Amino acid sequence: MVDATMGEGGHSLAFLSRHEGLSVVGVDADAEIQAVARERLAAFAGRVEFHRGRAQDFFESYPAGARRPGAVLADLGVSLFHYGKSGRGFSFSADEPLDMRIDPSSGAPAAELLAAMPEGDIADMLFRNAGERHSRRIARAVAEARRRGAVASSAALSELVKKAVPGSYRHGPIHPATRTFLALRIEVNGELSGLPGLLEAALRVLEPGGRLGIISFHSLEDRIVKNFFRKKSMGCACPPEVPSCRCAGPAVRLLTRKGVTPDAEEIRRNPPSRSARLRVAEKIRDGDAA
Repeated sequence: MVDATMGEGGHSLAFLSRHEGLSVVGVDADAEIQAVARERLAAFAGRVEFHRGRAQDFFESYPAGARRPGAVLADLGVSLFHYGKSGRGFSFSADEPLDMRIDPSSGAPAAELLAAMPEGDIADMLFRNAGERHSRRIARAVAEARRRGAVASSAALSELVKKAVPGSYRHGPIHPATRTFLALRIEVNGELSGLPGLLEAALRVLEPGGRLGIISFHSLEDRIVKNFFRKKSMGCACPPEVPSCRCAGPAVRLLTRKGVTPDAEEIRRNPPSRSARLRVAEKIRDGDAA
């Protein structure tokens, strides 16, 4: 099995504990969180292999002829480690440098992105990635703040957003900076732009008869996963003008048509799971459509 986003190793621990014959390759781009997983899974040392890097890169460079996984799991959520212990500004509840990179050795931190983006692009990014309806107000506030100095910390950005939005939004059911932080994190790490490539590469490597499971945490991610699985499960994808079907048939069989969501007991035990949705497909065949 490939745990394509291993994080602290919780999913791998559950699978290894339940299936004695299972071996796991754990992939993660963050060396710091991978060290946590190594310690957590030390009892399974002979059955776990760790790979540091992006999941998409791992699958795209998978060696020809190598043993293929019978299962792939990708949890697209950000670990509680990143919010509570990484010190990289993922949370609006802390005062930390505004970084937000899952892999701090790659790409530009969030503060640099905000410093370089034109005001209109910031507004578009907030709306596109998180549906922030006050995106233009927030972008204007960021642009004004930049003239006085960089927006360099999570606390500074959180306070800026709170002051920029209307009072009714400020005192609404969620923190007013929630969508801003989500949109910025998605942009910094290329979470939406890279997801189709990850799905394609993972399905290509998966052994026929194997299963691909994806856990998403917001509607934009879930829509990409749902549409991908739906397309791959279609019997014929030929355009209307083609006189006869040239498809080789569906590449996958859907096992969770509506997705699996947590019940009340799981949410009570694990509150961050409340917005999770699991979709699983079984691979039928190799080929162009896979």
